Parts: sequence; structure tokens; C-alpha cells
Amino acid sequence: MINHSNENVLMDDANSPEVNRKLLGLISQDFVKVADQLKEASYQIRQRGFSEYPIFIVVREESELGLILIAREELGNKWNYRASYLQEFVDRNLIGEESVELFKENYRKPDEYCCLFVIEGDFAGFVFVPFPED
Repeated sequence: MINHSNENVLMDDANSPEVNRKLLGLISQDFVKVADQLKEASYQIRQRGFSEYPIFIVVREESELGLILIAREELGNKWNYRASYLQEFVDRNLIGEESVELFKENYRKPDEYCCLFVIEGDFAGFVFVPFPED
């Protein structure tokens, strides 16, 4: 779990178990419904050379981040899933230039984990969720 702050620096409590549990609790039932599509989208983003760091925005409401990939209720899901990648987060100052290397160090293998940026109310944070095994 990696949070951003107003200073655009990743926080030291990036792997806070309490925050991870809260986010995972919010999205876990939804994630299993969309995991295959997110895994394929992650592969395509990397394969087509857009980025080695795909990020999927998970939000109930509308968002200007990324491009809509799976709309709410499309697959029985309660959240919207939008496709993005590291550079958009840097361009929008959600991740500061000084934090890019730290983000890359904490980024998990995209064939095994899905990088989600969950937005719920005033809270927003990153969480890496393992893709279900086939």
C-alpha cells in the first residue's frame, strides 16, 4: 500500500496493514469479478509500450484519471475501473518526481499483482492485489 501526501512524497507507512485491510475489504468482492480483464489490460499496456507500470483506478463515482475500462455494474461490479499508468500520476502531480524511484521499487510484478489506486470519499491510496491463480 502506498499513499500519496500533499507534498507528493510517498509515505513511510506505505505498507500499513490497517489501510490495506480497509481497502481490500472495500474492493475484494469486486476484484474477483474483474481480475481477468485487469490482468489482460495490464499485459496490453506493457506489451504495447505505454508503460511498465500499469495502474488501475478504482472509484465509485466519475474520475478524470485514466480511461474507463470497466464501468460500474458492467460485470456485476460495484466500482468503476479505469486504466492508467505511472506517467499520468506524475503528470498530474499525484506522485512527485522525487518519489518515482520509490514507487518503482515498491511496484510488484504486474503479471502476479494488480496495482490499484482506490478512491473512496476523501481517501485515496495504492494497494497491490494478487491476481487469482488459474
